[in-house]
Amino acid sequence: MTPHAERTVLRGGTVVDGSGSPAHEADVEIVGDRIARIGEIPSRDTDRTVDCRGRLLMPGFIDAHAHADGAVFRADVQLALLRQGVTTVIGGQDGVSYAPGDGVWASRYFAAINGAHPTYAGGGVADLLRTYDGATALNVGYLVPAGTVRHEVMGMDPRRADAAQLARMQTLVAAGLEAGALGLSSGLDYVPGMFADTDELARLCAPVAVAGALYVTHMRGGYETNTAAGLREVVAICAPGDAHDGVRGHVSHLHADADDAARLLGEAAASGADLSFDMYPYTRGCTLVSMAVLPPEYSALEVDEAIARLSRPPERARLRDEWFPTVARKPSLGPDWPSMIRIGHTPSPEWAWAHGLTLAEIAGRRGASVEDATLDLLVAARLEVNAVMAVRDERPVENLARLFAHPGHTAGSDGIFVGAMPHPRAWGAFGRLLGTYVGRSFSWAQAAVHLSARTSERFGLADRGILRAGAAADIAIIDPETTTDAATYDDPRQPTRGIDDVFVNGGHVLRDGVLTGVRSGRGLPRSPSPSKGRRP
Repeated sequence: MTPHAERTVLRGGTVVDGSGSPAHEADVEIVGDRIARIGEIPSRDTDRTVDCRGRLLMPGFIDAHAHADGAVFRADVQLALLRQGVTTVIGGQDGVSYAPGDGVWASRYFAAINGAHPTYAGGGVADLLRTYDGATALNVGYLVPAGTVRHEVMGMDPRRADAAQLARMQTLVAAGLEAGALGLSSGLDYVPGMFADTDELARLCAPVAVAGALYVTHMRGGYETNTAAGLREVVAICAPGDAHDGVRGHVSHLHADADDAARLLGEAAASGADLSFDMYPYTRGCTLVSMAVLPPEYSALEVDEAIARLSRPPERARLRDEWFPTVARKPSLGPDWPSMIRIGHTPSPEWAWAHGLTLAEIAGRRGASVEDATLDLLVAARLEVNAVMAVRDERPVENLARLFAHPGHTAGSDGIFVGAMPHPRAWGAFGRLLGTYVGRSFSWAQAAVHLSARTSERFGLADRGILRAGAAADIAIIDPETTTDAATYDDPRQPTRGIDDVFVNGGHVLRDGVLTGVRSGRGLPRSPSPSKGRRP
């Protein structure tokens, strides 16, 4: 007699499968890393059983935009994500991450965003994806970062790429896709991504289109009132035209008034662009302080040169007299910018007291001008400073809710895990989506689509984001009565409530709200498009 395979049975729960169909009571049988059956499962003496009565069984959530590329190995980051029901994060965002190449430049430039990767020693996308196998409790997908590709070929040269340079960049993008990348990302407010024109981006998307993959973009010029201009460029790249056949597109962390955004997305669809977007349930953002308050040319400098310049009295006087007045005129900030920028991270021990304080508060404590206090902070930290950024007009829940209901929406936290006082979205975005927007933007059945199934389809992750026989056993077990976010701007590391048991590739990685030590996560390659050849 052949012995039965070891299995885990989730009993008595309500299955919300990700198809959009109504929830139904059923057991779920897990064998190995797969769902074996859903229905009434006869018991065996050898079963490992989880009592799910009163709880929902949902496909593990996929964070469409996360900066966990290097942080996902940390236990506190795994706990933060799993307590939100997240089982997969998608890295390589905003055009900047470790591969291809040795990762040194990206680790330095995005030190306050992604941090450093603890084990990646260089190479390409396949080498990076392998670092996640069996080393973390979550899955990680990856986008080829266009800024990293440009840096590999052109460094910080701001000039237009010539034909040979474009060919080399296309080769790197194609190689990354062959190795399993989910698509291509761009960050057009970061360097060197900001140096790429629309034609260059469209040409880099040629291998993306051939592979049936996704172009993901942090749009040029910011968002809010600049959303229309940013989307026009996205449409020029993604919609079929005389020069190319188009590519599927995805807008990162959309920030705009709901009515304006819906109208612009409708116009993009009418033009033939196939677009989706991710969006987190907060109006405040988080970014590099240097990008917000220094002239753009500073981003292209080597850190030593930037620090040397900022330390020279004549340069500081020039910035005070000529540059900082322009910061006060930025539409996103305005004259109140010193009170709108709140420090989330600085590595300088002598500045540890500044975490959680605004630039105005820091200047007050130092008895200095805001301009001098800001420059002193950046010099001491060698520019490695991030901040939570307030906005001039915080949109109400009802406004955000309309965009979360949009059929192109997928959930993304834009979570940044670097810093003593990070943005609470890293710990609470998915908890807030469930606790605040179920019943406003979507039902529980539709929440599984927005937070899992649609993301899986857009990014090419077969057998994820759905609960069915044969699918990967990525499952979040959720109490619908108590699930909500607890992280706040003043206490941002509080874990989401109501999600205490999570499975990743069949491994029970979170039990009773505590990490089990099981590291069943993997680097996830893109699944082949039905019309394409076999991919890794």
